[in-house]
Amino acid sequence: MKKILIILLVFLIIPIYSVLNPPIYEPETEVTDGILRSAQLEANRFQVLSGGTWTDLTVKGVNIGMTRPGTWPGEAGISYEEYYRWLEMIGEMNANTIRIYTIHPPAFYEALYDYNLHHKEKIYLFHGVWIDEEPLVETLDAFGEESYEPFKEEIRNVVDLIHGNAHLPERPGHASGAYTKDVSPYVIGWILGIEWFPDMVRNVNETYTELGEFEGAFFTTKNATGFEYFLADVMDHTAVYEMEHYKAARPMSFTNWVTTDLLDHPYEPFEEEDMVSVNPNHILPVSDTIDYFASYHVYPYYPDFLNFDPKYTEYTDQEGKKNNYAGYISDLIKEHEMPVLIAEFGIPASRGLTHENVQGWNQGFMGEEEQGEIVSTLYESIIAEGYLGGLIFSWQDEWFKRTWNTIDLDNPDRRPYWSNAQTNEQQFGILSFDRLLIHTDGRLKDWKKVEEKTVYEMNRDFSSDFRKIQMTHDERYLYLSLELQESMSPEDEVVILLNTHPDQGNTRHPGLDLTTEEGMEYLIRLGDEEDSRILVDRYYNIHQYLYAHKLKMLPQRDTDGKRNSGHYDEIRLALNKELTIPFTEETVPFSDYETGKLRRGISDPDAPEYDSLSDYDIDHEKGILEVRIPWLLLGFTDPSTKEIMGDVYAQDLSSRRNIDGISFAAVSLKGASFSASVPEEDGVLKKEDLHTYTWNEWTQPVVKERLKKSYPILQKLFSQY
Repeated sequence: MKKILIILLVFLIIPIYSVLNPPIYEPETEVTDGILRSAQLEANRFQVLSGGTWTDLTVKGVNIGMTRPGTWPGEAGISYEEYYRWLEMIGEMNANTIRIYTIHPPAFYEALYDYNLHHKEKIYLFHGVWIDEEPLVETLDAFGEESYEPFKEEIRNVVDLIHGNAHLPERPGHASGAYTKDVSPYVIGWILGIEWFPDMVRNVNETYTELGEFEGAFFTTKNATGFEYFLADVMDHTAVYEMEHYKAARPMSFTNWVTTDLLDHPYEPFEEEDMVSVNPNHILPVSDTIDYFASYHVYPYYPDFLNFDPKYTEYTDQEGKKNNYAGYISDLIKEHEMPVLIAEFGIPASRGLTHENVQGWNQGFMGEEEQGEIVSTLYESIIAEGYLGGLIFSWQDEWFKRTWNTIDLDNPDRRPYWSNAQTNEQQFGILSFDRLLIHTDGRLKDWKKVEEKTVYEMNRDFSSDFRKIQMTHDERYLYLSLELQESMSPEDEVVILLNTHPDQGNTRHPGLDLTTEEGMEYLIRLGDEEDSRILVDRYYNIHQYLYAHKLKMLPQRDTDGKRNSGHYDEIRLALNKELTIPFTEETVPFSDYETGKLRRGISDPDAPEYDSLSDYDIDHEKGILEVRIPWLLLGFTDPSTKEIMGDVYAQDLSSRRNIDGISFAAVSLKGASFSASVPEEDGVLKKEDLHTYTWNEWTQPVVKERLKKSYPILQKLFSQY
């Protein structure tokens, strides 16, 4: 019996000991000819040491940004615990590589060091060095005093800190602190710089024509432009500094993208997208000491030539399917004399849409599973075309981001504090932070847990089809539930009238035999999916104001700019301005789409029928409707301060105002009859009878980490490579 007890104790103690004392996996490096190496390029593959042997590494990874919700990139607001947790998720996704663009806080390097020390399967790092964009935009000169020397200083800082040998003072917009962890064994490559502005590159080339060829210790040039000379210079500076101070070498690259690639694009309609090339072939390593690779950011929907050039649109990939992405990257790699990495690629899982792709791989209006499936297709194309691998953009959603077709519609100083479902740039991540406080599923169970909400029980003093109405919100949506007294037929409809802007809006409403004392900016129709949408008062139609009256790209109407016209318009977002394809001289007209169209479905991520793009759901039998409305669709430029778009016809797009809350009413339509959720007198809904909703302003968002449905799809993808 004693022996049995001892054996049982041993079996109990071993797992406890393993948890408290996890195994240690020391980093592996090799010294050859006095040079320390932990990574190299061999036969078009990265190699790392594993058990003392150089082993091929196909790059399968993600880019990690500098922010979490509520912080700007320069605030370095991500904690050690968050970094470590994310690395565990990334490792469990079967990724082997991450990339960062700039210096992160010490917590990142400490988390990476600790993670790799306790995991046999390492996560390797491509480290970037950021160059300040503002001076480049202002001077168009990479050699200018505000760019050249500060960039070299940043390079020295990054080299020092990966070796655990830096103490960076506090600087606005930069990470700082003591960097004491030597993560250099896990850094498998440098990727210097940013997506270079074509007008800046052209200006440098035209200004510095007398430089000749660069000749450095590790890099030289042949037929180089002025900007290629600059790149050779800073890459050589990186290699020299690390060699002199740490006797170490690692593969080297610089950031490039389709806009400045080395190919000609006769189908590109915009001059700036094919204005100038940055050719990696013009930069040459002096010897085998420093391995050299090219790296590109490549997406399937941008620039526009990818959708127009038949060489790409008709290209068939390894599976025999049309694939413009594979067509382009096939051309790209053939022109390079060194291995090539796709350092950024991806698709956002977002409601907002910005660019369309000929294969339907659009920049926006993609569900989470679609995101995973399309990213998998892109990665498989990257591997099939012979690349070193690819890094998905991005690991986490980034709320501070902007995009061109919503940039005028929100407050740029408040972006990190709320989640804009209409800006696709904010939703490229695999990790979401949205709370999704209410799930549209017609069940109302979530509402019982919500503390900050407004509930209206219908007063029996007047007859109404409605029993109860509830409204609440989170950082991403305004939520509304409506309970009817009886069941609904599929032909029945509910209309919600919302007043968000005092002193504007319609008092007459199409299809409703009633008026309101107070003007309404929005009319929401809920019923059959084909007809369900949010409509906006014509005077408050920002899209029409911007593209018809300001930019003259759409026809103007007599009732534009007229208050209380009685007209409601579709809510639309632009996709492309009118353009001409140079090669064919074909004119492609201005294009936009209806973003106010509502999609019916279940928004519960745990439900088998989950649809991340769903806006509303109806239980007809129980007479229950639930809808979630992105803040931007209701004109909010910053819901955290109750700030809305103001009177644009009087004050342009810079017009803003803060409000106290929202007033609203609902109307049930059953055949030819209607019933309102508030009393009506002679067909008029009075101001004092309307429902109202207000909320507490917030300075910091409440977030909840959640892996999107793309995660298991990518996990399976990476397990195969």
